[in-house]
Amino acid sequence: MTAAEQNAANPSSGESYGADAIQVLEGLEAVRKRPGMYIGSTGPTGLHHLVWEVVDNAVDEAMAGHCTKIIVTLLPDGSVEVIDDGRGIPVDPHPKYEDMSAAEVVLTVLHAGGKFGGGGYKVSGGLHGVGVSVVNALSTRVEVEIDRKGKRHGMSFVDGGNPDQKLAVIGDAPGDRTGTTVRFWPDPTIFKEGIEFRFNTLLDRFQMMAFLNAGLEFEAIDARAGEVGEPEKVAYRYDGGIRDFVSHLNASKEPLFEEIGYYAGEDEEQEVEIAFSWNTGFQTDGIHSFANGINTIEGGMHEQGFRSALTRTVNAYAKDKGLLKEKEENLQGEDIREGLTAIISVRIGEPQFEGQTKSKLGNVSVRTLVEKTTNESLKEWFEEHPNEAKRIVGKAIQAARARVAATQARQTIRRKSALDGAGLPGKLADCQSKDPGESELYIVEGNSAGGSAKEARNALTMAILPIRGKILNVERARVDRMFKNTEIISLIQAIGAGVGEEFDASECRYHKVILLADADVDGSHIRTLLLTFFFRQMRPMVEAGYVYIAQPPLYSTEVGRSKQYLKDDVAKDAFLAEHPNHKNEFQRLKGLGEMDAEELWETTMDPETRTLLQVTADQAAIADEVFSVLMGDDVESRKHFIQTNADDVRFLDI
Repeated sequence: MTAAEQNAANPSSGESYGADAIQVLEGLEAVRKRPGMYIGSTGPTGLHHLVWEVVDNAVDEAMAGHCTKIIVTLLPDGSVEVIDDGRGIPVDPHPKYEDMSAAEVVLTVLHAGGKFGGGGYKVSGGLHGVGVSVVNALSTRVEVEIDRKGKRHGMSFVDGGNPDQKLAVIGDAPGDRTGTTVRFWPDPTIFKEGIEFRFNTLLDRFQMMAFLNAGLEFEAIDARAGEVGEPEKVAYRYDGGIRDFVSHLNASKEPLFEEIGYYAGEDEEQEVEIAFSWNTGFQTDGIHSFANGINTIEGGMHEQGFRSALTRTVNAYAKDKGLLKEKEENLQGEDIREGLTAIISVRIGEPQFEGQTKSKLGNVSVRTLVEKTTNESLKEWFEEHPNEAKRIVGKAIQAARARVAATQARQTIRRKSALDGAGLPGKLADCQSKDPGESELYIVEGNSAGGSAKEARNALTMAILPIRGKILNVERARVDRMFKNTEIISLIQAIGAGVGEEFDASECRYHKVILLADADVDGSHIRTLLLTFFFRQMRPMVEAGYVYIAQPPLYSTEVGRSKQYLKDDVAKDAFLAEHPNHKNEFQRLKGLGEMDAEELWETTMDPETRTLLQVTADQAAIADEVFSVLMGDDVESRKHFIQTNADDVRFLDI
């Protein structure tokens, strides 16, 4: 048989791979074929990304100085409406595409818009830049109204971007209004996990965008209640911009001084603004950076420039004013950043995003701009605010002393680990596997539950670390105290990736760290203490998605001769709906220690049946605020937070 005959008989062979094997996806078909490539996922994150794409267009108009208000409404029929008062998408014919207006091109061609080619916007928001056409591709219907030059133009699309109504004048624009209205209905065949938007997710995003765009008003409306109740309306507008952002984040903290520092700088292609303040707390992770409105949770060049210039400027000022003697060692960056809250916001014509989540800024030129601006402006601010500068330096000197004490404690721990051999805590029942990708660490509340977990586990992949009592609240303690806490030392040794600024997520011995605590108030407190520790001292592990919360059941009941476990009150109500005569056999499960090994495996640890909640830190600034409120010293702020969020409580122990 010839080679040609062999290839014909065996199409999968390499030689048969020719031009006819290449599938070309036309237009928006490619988006529907591989939606995850464009919006990240087809779960809740991707669903909400549709809103961000539409809103980002309106924010671009605001950054260009042409939009003052954005209204986003969740409508009863499942659609979303976004209204802005910008200039309106251009409606004249597009020079490149025959028989299509510019507005139709924006809605049907990938990567089309004023942000490409430099003609429309100097800078623009959005992470991926795929444009509103992706929203069209992933919706069952899209309606667009454009108010421009006194006329209202309308067009619509159905079933993933197919034209339903060509762009046409449908009336006069009311008054002298200009702007764009977009309504879209997400396609349930794409978003199989559901097409219900979470109002609070929208609010978090819009509040952050309002902080980053001084004077821009966001109004969010949840009209899904329909006739049952009045629509919920929330509005955000911050004329102080990122200064108000710093004040907001520090609301539950005790400020070192009252004034919020601020400075800005720009060159021909980019601009930066920075707001900052110090508080009496001990955290060193209070820097939050943004590029074109995107939360760069992995940092990047703008953060590097700020950190290096901050360290250099504070040390130079301290030496110049005699607050540090010439023979004394310079303060380190972590000393100076203790208690610092800072917002870095840069706007760049061509941002380069890198990193695991595409949220690390790679533009080298922006580092130069931030360094230069900080060197000049921060030095000037210190000279104009000598009392505040003295307090900053004094706090940094105290932090340096604590750092030295913590270093000595670290060395003691390392020496002990070397003597102990592997350096793992004695109470850790480790797994046999050395592959982090399949290894799981269960952090179990109490020795009794720890014993059951050790007996129940799959020893190949599951490690068990019991902890006693409540660990140190690191929100209220300096790092030197942390290294004197036995339970925290056990956690650090077990995870094996360091701690604080030395932490390296790639060294984690487990890619699932699972918090297993009781379903009562004490268990919730322990979980919160552990999450606070991980967020403050091992944040890259949280950002990598390695931290999970186990979900032990709240109830058990007998059905015939078998015991059935119910996760929560919703599951209990559903069970009662099916078994209305079963109201009195329920047992409220409070302690993991009440379960034997078989029960613990069956209800909570078996990978085939267990429920785990993954902890994420996508919006680190908001998480920072929540941890400060819940675990800080300000009782009134904590009380207000609990009262405000009472409607979101899922588990209430009575």
